[in-house]
Amino acid sequence: MINPIEAHNRLQQEYFGRRIKPTMRPERTPYVLRQVEEVIRFGDLRPGEVILDVGCGMGRHAFLLAERGFRVEGLELSPFLIERMREFDGGRYNIPVYCADIHCCPPELHGRYDALVGFFVLHHLADLPQAFRSMARLLRPGGRVVFLEPNPLNPLYYIQILITPGMSWSAERGILNMRPHQISRAMEQAGLRLTATARYGFFPPFLSNHPWGGLLERILEKALLWRPFLPFQLFRGEPR
Repeated sequence: MINPIEAHNRLQQEYFGRRIKPTMRPERTPYVLRQVEEVIRFGDLRPGEVILDVGCGMGRHAFLLAERGFRVEGLELSPFLIERMREFDGGRYNIPVYCADIHCCPPELHGRYDALVGFFVLHHLADLPQAFRSMARLLRPGGRVVFLEPNPLNPLYYIQILITPGMSWSAERGILNMRPHQISRAMEQAGLRLTATARYGFFPPFLSNHPWGGLLERILEKALLWRPFLPFQLFRGEPR
């Protein structure tokens, strides 16, 4: 009988391993750069720290972190994505990548990292408490986990899933679990505590990448009226 986590992982590997998704391709745009900058700021990440990019995909964010002076390593379940990451890397960064499941990481990685970061990976995991327990083992004393996730209260994600070729609700439905109280409960079960949350963003990529998009977006984010619905959520956790 197949373990539920293994069955879930197989579906995720099939979902991500059939072709290169445009939304995962490494690129340097204001939209992606801000994602990295927000995680660095929110997580108080410091150049020189050893950071594991959980679910690093094809290096979309890992490359930008490496450019900013972090000692980046990657963890990725899909061999297909690791191969594509090495092709995009082309020998520029030579980021070490481990092909493994975050629910059960290799023991040699325990206690290795100052921080674990992830970009839109938590909602693809089968068992958040078990994944967080595994993450907690990877941290050095004083380490933290920092994740950027979609906000399930923002309706644009559901429209995106509906109209974007290659996206499916069965693979993305974990978005519904990305609520602060659910993330906090999963962390508590794993011996972590949720220490901070934040939301940001406003526009889709084609507007965020416009010369005036970033400035206007930051102005609109400040309005209390729609702050609960801003598209991006940041979660920071630390060992209890």
